[in-house]
Amino acid sequence: MFDRPQGGTRAILVHLDLSARDVQESLDEFCDLAASVDVEVTSIVTGRRKSPDPKYFVGSGKAEEIKALVAAESAELVLFNHQLSPTQERNLEQLLCCRVVDRSGLILDIFALRASSFEGKLQVELAQLKHLSTRLVRGWTHLERQKGGIGLRGPGETQLETDRRLIGARIKKLNKRLDKVRKQRELRRQTRRKAAVVTVSLVGYTNAGKSTLFNSLTGAGVYAADKLFATLDPTLRRIELPAAGQVILADTVGFIRHLPHDLVAAFRATLEETVEANLLLHVIDAHDTERHAYMEQVNRVLQEIGAGDIPQIEVYNKIDQVAGSVPHIDYDKAGKPCRVWLSAQSGEGVELLLQALTQHFLEIKHDDDESDEVTSSPVFDHHLAQDEDGLIRQTVLLTPDAGRLRAQLYDWDVVVEEMPSESSGYILIILATPALLAFLEKQDGCSIVSKMDVKLAGSA
Repeated sequence: MFDRPQGGTRAILVHLDLSARDVQESLDEFCDLAASVDVEVTSIVTGRRKSPDPKYFVGSGKAEEIKALVAAESAELVLFNHQLSPTQERNLEQLLCCRVVDRSGLILDIFALRASSFEGKLQVELAQLKHLSTRLVRGWTHLERQKGGIGLRGPGETQLETDRRLIGARIKKLNKRLDKVRKQRELRRQTRRKAAVVTVSLVGYTNAGKSTLFNSLTGAGVYAADKLFATLDPTLRRIELPAAGQVILADTVGFIRHLPHDLVAAFRATLEETVEANLLLHVIDAHDTERHAYMEQVNRVLQEIGAGDIPQIEVYNKIDQVAGSVPHIDYDKAGKPCRVWLSAQSGEGVELLLQALTQHFLEIKHDDDESDEVTSSPVFDHHLAQDEDGLIRQTVLLTPDAGRLRAQLYDWDVVVEEMPSESSGYILIILATPALLAFLEKQDGCSIVSKMDVKLAGSA
């Protein structure tokens, strides 16, 4: 008879090279996962195999080596950076006499630790039960034996069958509750659609700095830490864009390699906020040497959940950790912003992200105007006004090298008149909102002046 051992915090990590390209990077990430649940790592066991061993995954010799380490270091837990079958997990626990947890189990444990909202706890519990249901058959084989004899004959249902029935009933109940949550979310989204509210969703690999950037943009005070999956529950806040009005910004759960399928399915209601967004801000750790592989993983998950075709602006975060890197915006061949380099922690370049968002949405409005599709979004109401109510008439002086900003002002349809200048710059009369004027005051090569303070070409 075999009862599963209790867990602990002293752990041995096991990682095999199975001819994968991302061997070292995956091991580093696994160490970060272990640190996220405050595990005390006593040793890291590595090895190389062409294929997993059916019985122990690592082979009998390596399994004996791990057993000796468990005894020598009084380890209470062995963590595998791989997906173990129920049989392999049972065999290893019998041999090592300590609890064995695979990669999926560790990620589920992190999610259980981080979940704080009612919805988040439901989603994590559902994923855990689905994961556990696959491990009942061979993890507790003694429960399949019905005992006979006087006083030991029961109603005929084994403990294993009872567990299956109880887990199945609980999963059904959780699915009903989450269906109700999905309907509530859909009602809120329909309300936003009717009001034509623009939604921007932050996505990215876990620990790329999404929550820190969210706090920097909104001042929401969302929990942010240098840990994987520090944030699980989606948070929505309104922000004001210069010249473009209000948009909804959504902070979402981070992605990771080999995210358990059950977890993706359980968090589908949360991920729907991403699917319904008008724009995705793909937050990337500019300091991470593996950022390109992480970007591919994020885009793969986005395709999986149906958000692969939503427009993206890449946000390269943590440039304060990259020598010689300065905040700036990269533009594509069409002159549209495609990348923004900033530091959410220090605040450097955050205003450039607001500028990129403003240009993105105002160009959409401009394109709609060219196709005779008049937008009714309140984000652009000040452009649709037929009178000057709520708009300020102001004189703007641009230096000769501010040609891009001049073009943007024309694209945004706020220029009333342009006058020649003695300084070879540009003098523009504009009608703008206070938010747009505040935005222009922060731009290099731009100053808001009185018409009496500028000299026109040819004037005395």
